[in-house]
Amino acid sequence: MSVQTTDYAASEIRSPASFFANRVFIYGALVFWAFICLFPIYWTITTSFKTAVDVTQGHLIPFVDFQPDWKGWRSLGLSPDAIFRTSTVRDEFIKRFMNSVITSVGASSLAIVIGSLAAYGLTRFRYHFAWFKNEDISFFFLSQLILPPVVLALPFLVLYREVGMLDTRIGLILLYTLMVLPIVIWIMRDQFNSIPVELEEAALVDGLSIWGAFFRIVMPIALPGMVAAFILAMVLCWNEYFFAALLTSTDAKTIPVMVASQTGSQGINWWSMAALATAAITPLAVIGIALERYLIMGMTAGAVK
Repeated sequence: MSVQTTDYAASEIRSPASFFANRVFIYGALVFWAFICLFPIYWTITTSFKTAVDVTQGHLIPFVDFQPDWKGWRSLGLSPDAIFRTSTVRDEFIKRFMNSVITSVGASSLAIVIGSLAAYGLTRFRYHFAWFKNEDISFFFLSQLILPPVVLALPFLVLYREVGMLDTRIGLILLYTLMVLPIVIWIMRDQFNSIPVELEEAALVDGLSIWGAFFRIVMPIALPGMVAAFILAMVLCWNEYFFAALLTSTDAKTIPVMVASQTGSQGINWWSMAALATAAITPLAVIGIALERYLIMGMTAGAVK
């Protein structure tokens, strides 16, 4: 008995050190992974304040390795000394920025409306088309993501040319809606599955219609999931480059296309590209921070019932 007691006491003495070591290892791994994830953003922001010499020499730390300069932002007309002066480049940036905002918000909103209704129908009603049932229909929507975008390039190019939708915002909105719709349906399907059907049945007993139960009972509960799906859809639309470069030329070009065009006769203007990229990712970062609570709630909604 004394030997067992001694071993137990020894394990109790060792446990705080073991617990501390585990915590150090876990937090150290998390800090290292956060550094890996955030370093490209840090590199982009600092590069926007570098000169050509600082970029080629790979200087990293401002005020230590190099003195920050507004060269990149000045080339876009966004530096403090140029912001109040006329700039064609700044006007071009604002136009591309607004194109990205309109197409991303429009496509994401349309995808949320259509995707939420489709997901609600798949979770609350039973369908049977030939051998297709609800599970098969859901998988069919998700399987559309398997198709490489380049396969759709020529069909969409020919279709948009015939209907006169090349280089138009509405053309990008419709295409982006199709692109993000499977993801929205899948997220909202899990969201609606986590909501008890009994709530809607009680609402129907109280005299509400199906639409009334959906808008007054289900939607307020599913709002975090809708916000999460909207943010994810908007990020995908905002960063889309392939179709924006293929189907637009002048009027409907977006920010990613403008970022990729920052090349000159002597090579790539890294400082201008970094400044433009920083201006492009700032709105998404602000939206993500502002709606972080809804994003986490929406992503974890279906985890526990």
